[in-house]
Parts: sequence; C-alpha cells; structure tokens
Amino acid sequence: MATGFAPVDQATTTASWDRRRPSPVFAQNGMVAAAHPLITATGLDVLRRGGNAVDAAVAAALTAAVVMPEMCGLGGDLFALVHAPASAGRGGTGETVAVLGSGVAPRGATTELMRAHGDASRARMPYQGPLSVGVPGMVDAYAAMLSRFGSRPLAELAEPAIGYASDGFPIAPLGAKSIAENAALLGGFPSSAAVFLPGGVPPVPGTVLRQPDLARTLRQIAAEGADTFYRGEIAERIGRFMAEAGGALSADDLAGHATDMAPPISTVYRGHTVYQTGLPTQGMILLGALNIVAQADLSAIGVDSAAGVHLLAEAKKLAYADRLGYAGDPAFIDTPLDTLLSPEWGARRFARIDPERAAEDVPAGALEEGDTTYLCVVDAQGMMVSLIQSVSSSFGSGVVAGDTGIVLNNRVGRGFTLEEGHPNVFAPGKKTMHTLNCYLIADSSGTMVVAGGTPGGDGQPQWNLQVIAGLIDGGLDVQAAIELPRWTSWPGTDPITLPNPFELRVEDRLGDTVIADLERRGHRVRRTGPWGGGGSAQAIFLDPETGVLAGGSDPRVEGLALGF
Repeated sequence: MATGFAPVDQATTTASWDRRRPSPVFAQNGMVAAAHPLITATGLDVLRRGGNAVDAAVAAALTAAVVMPEMCGLGGDLFALVHAPASAGRGGTGETVAVLGSGVAPRGATTELMRAHGDASRARMPYQGPLSVGVPGMVDAYAAMLSRFGSRPLAELAEPAIGYASDGFPIAPLGAKSIAENAALLGGFPSSAAVFLPGGVPPVPGTVLRQPDLARTLRQIAAEGADTFYRGEIAERIGRFMAEAGGALSADDLAGHATDMAPPISTVYRGHTVYQTGLPTQGMILLGALNIVAQADLSAIGVDSAAGVHLLAEAKKLAYADRLGYAGDPAFIDTPLDTLLSPEWGARRFARIDPERAAEDVPAGALEEGDTTYLCVVDAQGMMVSLIQSVSSSFGSGVVAGDTGIVLNNRVGRGFTLEEGHPNVFAPGKKTMHTLNCYLIADSSGTMVVAGGTPGGDGQPQWNLQVIAGLIDGGLDVQAAIELPRWTSWPGTDPITLPNPFELRVEDRLGDTVIADLERRGHRVRRTGPWGGGGSAQAIFLDPETGVLAGGSDPRVEGLALGF
C-alpha cells in the first residue's frame, strides 16, 4: 500500500497518461488553491499580511462571489471544514469543525405550488426561476467562521471583493462562456440581464465586468455585518423583490436562518482518517464509497486500470444508491449514518460488486431492523480550511435580486424531489440534500495533512474519491492525483437526471485498451476528450516532517495554487 501523500521526492510522478503540470507548487509559509487566479491572489495576500487560514478563506470566498458569479454569488450556500490546532495562535481552538451553511425551503411555499410550476408531469420541481430559491446560507457562514476562528474583521476581508465589484475585473474565457451558454436564462429577468448582458449581448473574454449594485451590498455587509443580510435592510429588499417576481422566499425566511457548526463525519481508509461535511451534504457518499473500496487492494489493481476504474465506479453506484434511499434533512429524516458509514456496511455493499460486470439496477442496501467553486487554504501554523460554496446550477435560479446585485441560488428547485415518501421530498422549511461536500485527511498519526475538494454537482463525491485513491492507493503527488484521467458515472442523485441508464463518461487519456476493457465489462462508455471530464479539483498537502506545503490545482479550469 502506498503511504506517502506526495512527499517531496515523489513530486515528479511518472504517469501512464499525459500530464499538464509537471509537479505541485511548493511553499512553507502558507498556500491557497482555488479555481480562479484572483481568488488565489486574494487569499494569499491575507496570509502574507498575517491573517490566518480562515481569514484568507473568507476573503478568497468573498472574491469568488464577485469574479465567479455563475458559480457562487452571495445568494448561495457554503460548507467548510476547519482544522484549527491549538498551536495556531488566535483562532486556534484545538478542534476540527464542519461549517454547514445551507438554508431551508421557503416556509410559505407548498407542494401543490411546486407541482403547478414544475414540469408537465407535475413530478419535478421548478428547476430555475423565482420559485427555485432557498434561503442563502453563505453570508452567515462567513460571519460564523470568523466569529469562531478568525483574526481579522469582515470589513477588512471584504475589501478586495468590493474592489472587484466596483472597479470591475476582466472576465476569463470560462466565465464568458458560462454567460453565453446561459444568456437565454439571464435574459428572462431584467435585473439579471442588466448585469450580465450589457447591451443585450454576452461579454467576450477580457471584458471588464462591473457590478456596482453588488459593490454597494458588499459595503453594507462589511459595515453592518451579516445581520443586515438576514434581518436588516438587505433582507427586506430581497423579500420585496421576490414577492414582486413571483417567488416564495420572504424576509421572515431569511430572519430565521442560522449556520450549524458541528463535528465532521469521518471514516478510516488505509490507516488515514478522512473527514467530511455531514448532512445535508453528500459527504456520506464519499465515505461510504471509501469503505466499499477498502475491501480490495486498489494499490495492486491500479487506480487507472480497467479493474480499478470498474471497482471505483461500482462503489460509487452503491454509495449513491444508499444516499438516495436513506438521506434527508436531519430535522425531518433520521438517516442511519452509523450503519451506512460502518466498515461492516462497506463489506456488505462490496459483496454486491461483480468484478467483471457493470451493474444496471443498484438499489439502496437493505437495512436490518434494530455550479459551485471550491478553495482550500493552509497557513504556517497548520490551520486548514476546505471550503465549497455554490448557487447550485450555473447562475443558480438565473435571478439577480433586484438592485442588490445578488445572484440567487436554485437549490430548492434542483435539490428536492416531489416523489411522495422519498427522504428528500420537498417540504416547506426543509433543507434539501446538497451535492456540495469537501474533505480533510489526517495521516496514521492523526496529523492533518490534506485539504481538498472540487465543485461539479454529482461529480463531486466521485471525483474526490478518485483524487483520494490516487493519493493513498496510487502514491501520486497532489497535482498528479488531480490530473488522473477523470471518469464520471452518470446519473448521480439530481432528481432531474433520474431515472436514466448508467453511463461511464471517461477522458480519452485513460487509453483505448482500458476503455475497451470497461466496455467489455458492460459499461456504456462515452468519451469526453482528453481533459473534458469536468470539475475543478484543488488540494494542498502539508508534509508533517518538513512543514513543506505542496499544492495541486486542476488544469481543466483557470485556477492555480500559490504559496510563499
């Protein structure tokens, strides 16, 4: 079994597939990895000026809400893991905490309202538009993280984001592409078109995008705190706009919101403890899949062999089926996590895998009675933040909340089902299950050594699974693990994609021989091009012996890892 997590002498891993970046980025005093250069630069500047990892993560996340509005505007949700060793100085509480910043469905909405405005079958939720919006949890989560772990005030950390909103920033190619692809959606709402379709046409790459309304909102939050977003003037403005637009979200819904801070969930994989965000996130999927894969010697099989990909993909199917069968808002549903995340359950589910044949029908295990962005930060004192925030689909609901400049999520429309009896069925005041999740990993001595994650909807748990398998079973450095030929088993858990036959979408770099072997095993393989597998994985490794940081950033997008 591989033991390393990319020590320095493994930094130029020889791979059987093409790499874009020859090695991780190395540093000693702090590091940020994110999906956009301006996000990374913001976080790194905070670290240089003496802020801790939480300060840097919040500043970077605020910048992300400006420069990646298609992924994570202020109207979205946030989940994070914070490792704050007592040795970290101010903010070092000696604990590892999951930050669960998601909101509920509007309390004034009804199932009949959702059926009436959903699809023609009345079986699916209204996917986008005013009725798809849930209470945004992101802004309160920033405040909660800073209150518990931060060393700098919110007003200071918001300055870069305010500048990018007020003065503008050049739109990167992927951002311009996202606006163009969603032009019809954005054009359907005057407040959205005014921001993103100036003159009625999508901007080209390099266009300076200014968001003065969002800048004013950020200034107000910086001056008055998160309370103004939930119980003050901004909340009232959002509520009035939603009422006029035909939405159900109200100022009272916002006033009732609070961020949950809870212990993370975890499992032990090959002697390493993998921490994840708990319900209502899908962190349980990753841990459940790891418990299944742990029954086989993946290091000997090979993480990028046909047998290895088959094992991982089949484990994914089983773990996703268990999530679909049993998981929901803990306030409404008693999800048996102790059972679903036990080694014994992993062994039982592993026994269902045929090593030579892809499964078509994958039900949940029988219980016995009785669009998004990710970033991670590590500082010189070993404080780690693994953070993911999202408006759900690209541009979320498609609705900018009037003159607030805030892009609102479509988590309610995307996340819930209208299937009666389902644990994730829509109900007023209920939290939907989230595709969002992120992880931290401790080595066999208990030292936290990796922060990682990726955006990508239902791709997240399975892409995180691939990276972790590459690190632990493949002995790859963080950059090489991120650059493994990516595969996606589709569909996952999104109600709008179900039911559908399974497809295995793979990057061509996996190789013709491996792809042919997967097809022989019964997988419906669809090639996505050499780097078209999706996602934006980021990871930082802390060498516990030397203190050297190694950062990996996904070359499939425009981000980077930087340290000093």
